[in-house]
Amino acid sequence: MASFQRMRIRSIDGVLLADKAAGTSSHDVVLLVRRATGEKRVGHAGTLDPFATGLLVLLLGHATRLLPYIDGEPKVYEATIRFGSETDTDDLLGTTTRTAAVPSDYDVRAAIPRLTGMLDQIPPDYSAKRVGGRRAYEAARAGEALTLAAARVRVDEWQISRWRGADLDVVITCGGGTYIRALARDLGRYTGSAAHLAALRRTQSGPFRVENAVPTEAIASGSAPVLGALAALVSKPTQQLDDADMARIIRGLDCTAEVTGSHAALVSREGELVAVAERRNDRWQPRVVFRRG
Repeated sequence: MASFQRMRIRSIDGVLLADKAAGTSSHDVVLLVRRATGEKRVGHAGTLDPFATGLLVLLLGHATRLLPYIDGEPKVYEATIRFGSETDTDDLLGTTTRTAAVPSDYDVRAAIPRLTGMLDQIPPDYSAKRVGGRRAYEAARAGEALTLAAARVRVDEWQISRWRGADLDVVITCGGGTYIRALARDLGRYTGSAAHLAALRRTQSGPFRVENAVPTEAIASGSAPVLGALAALVSKPTQQLDDADMARIIRGLDCTAEVTGSHAALVSREGELVAVAERRNDRWQPRVVFRRG
């Protein structure tokens, strides 16, 4: 683990867990990291809406090549659903489109199973989905709402935390690509009410947790810790290479697979990441090589 200040003189390759504040976009955080580190190559594993807070998994330098191999599920969110009004954005920033009475706790609990499991979810009108090459939110802002096709998403679990007047606090565990705003909207409709998302915080993405993340203030000051590239593959099996296999892998050749799994992190004797490999029968075929001969 190293700080930005000690790493400015060379490329920063690693993982940074950020706790995004409300009012900033995911891209804003990427720009902040670029300015603080001087590293131009910064990518994130999943966006958050500007009003949302919580975990952003960022990869820096050569580690951006690991984005396709990061396990980003399950996603866990703490959400506040506000009943009584639906908005055009499905969240608290939108304009109210209709109102209705707040449902009973019984009606809410009866409706939740309809929003659990594999769902065909209609994305929010104000989303980044494309129709004919045009972003849905661009069309919506122009008063030309697009017809969005349903997307197949997975919702694993709802946990009801508490009611606070018209606000319901829940914890939702789901797969990637699920719009929590749309779940709030649909829960309102399924209960015969109206609802929108009033607050959202991502607490987990795959093996990464927000309690291990750093606030943007620490990133801006250059004191945030950067984890080694291997941390991006924490959920993958690891195989240590001997000298002969090391020589093969860094030349792009395969080696014997000694651990189970479809992919593996191949490491040196010192525990540094050498390559990400894909299984081909009983062999590892390198896909991303970090260390060259």
